[in-house]
Amino acid sequence: MKFETLMLQTLFSACALVCLLAMGAMLTTKVPVSVAASHAPAAKVVSSAG
Repeated sequence: MKFETLMLQTLFSACALVCLLAMGAMLTTKVPVSVAASHAPAAKVVSSAG
């Protein structure tokens, strides 16, 4: 049982680390203005259709 507990704790730690790294990457990524501007017309079309 000690081995299984150690493996589960290691898996949990690895998953939590991956989630934190992915969230940190998404929150700190700088989006160029050209990319944001190219998506703006699509957002207007979708919102005006509803």
